[in-house]
Amino acid sequence: MLPDDARIISVDDHVIEHPRVWLDRLPAKYQDRAPRIIRLEDGNDAWLYDGERSGNFALNAVAGKHPRDFGMDPRSYSDMRDGCHDVEARLKDMDIEGTWAQMCFPNMGGFAGSTFWRSKDKELAAACITAYNDFILDEWCAFNPERQIPLCMVPFWDVPAAVKEAERVAAKGAKSITFLEAPHRLGLPSYHTDHWDPLLKVCEEAELPLSVHFGSGGAPAGTAEDGDMFITIALFGLNSMMAMVDLLMSPVFYKFPTLKFVLAEGGIGWIPYLLERTDYSWERHRYWCKINAEQRPSELFDDHIFGCFVSDQTGLNERYQIGVNNILFESDYPHSDCNWPHTRKVLAEQLRDVPDDEARLIVEGNARRIFNFPG
Repeated sequence: MLPDDARIISVDDHVIEHPRVWLDRLPAKYQDRAPRIIRLEDGNDAWLYDGERSGNFALNAVAGKHPRDFGMDPRSYSDMRDGCHDVEARLKDMDIEGTWAQMCFPNMGGFAGSTFWRSKDKELAAACITAYNDFILDEWCAFNPERQIPLCMVPFWDVPAAVKEAERVAAKGAKSITFLEAPHRLGLPSYHTDHWDPLLKVCEEAELPLSVHFGSGGAPAGTAEDGDMFITIALFGLNSMMAMVDLLMSPVFYKFPTLKFVLAEGGIGWIPYLLERTDYSWERHRYWCKINAEQRPSELFDDHIFGCFVSDQTGLNERYQIGVNNILFESDYPHSDCNWPHTRKVLAEQLRDVPDDEARLIVEGNARRIFNFPG
């Protein structure tokens, strides 16, 4: 069951940045190109970044709406709950749904900063990341540090700069870095190279888990070009599956034995099968394949990789094959997977056959341990 006094911690929610996040923080020389909100002719709002449109809110700000009202159309700030972009209102919405603390991924900048990575002017992009991190640390999370876990970005296209920013935000109290689930899919070096080692070393030393959200490596590969968007939504977990096996077969965890990766919004029900399959393949092919053969993949998983769920009864039923210590909860507010305002009710239903001590770990204890977020 879900004990009444358990304080739910969600490790995957989202902040819809308010219109002045960058205008208030970027140096004067960038003001004309800073991310800003523009009002479209149809009355909706959109981000303008460096003179170009940069996405809309769509499914990212639908908390409290009925699924019949979902869609990819742009939305305005007046068409979303204040809790999407105002931290004081966010805490009130958290109280309504029964969530104690959250860790929020960025919206405008992309889960790992992919919007800024696509920028032509990487100096401006890096400045935007610094400004966003200061917003998260000094405004969003500082409003009530007991209830917001600071998650920051780094300019991942420049490893020395990323190292410097990781060190800076760690010193200011960051608890995690949002990063790429599959850098090779963006044309960058993979985790099988030593390219990322300086950054991974800093994250390990600062005890900063890398939070990798599905979609940070692009949409699931192989879907039909003329298929409906629903197919992509239903297959989001494929990205997390590929990321998990890729990391387990890479040298990352041998070089950085205390580093942690958290796979956000990919679900957990697939983990038992994929661990079984990966172990089986490892036993049969580790002698000739160019992989690390020192430790069984499932053993590496236990110490380094953690899965998150919104609604995943299959995964909870198979929690012992995953490891109760490797399961985290995510509410996904205010995205279309969230169950606001019924988050606690829906979670309690999923945990109805789970012993209290295990439920406490899943909804609170694991998050506090992994993200060094004491109660």
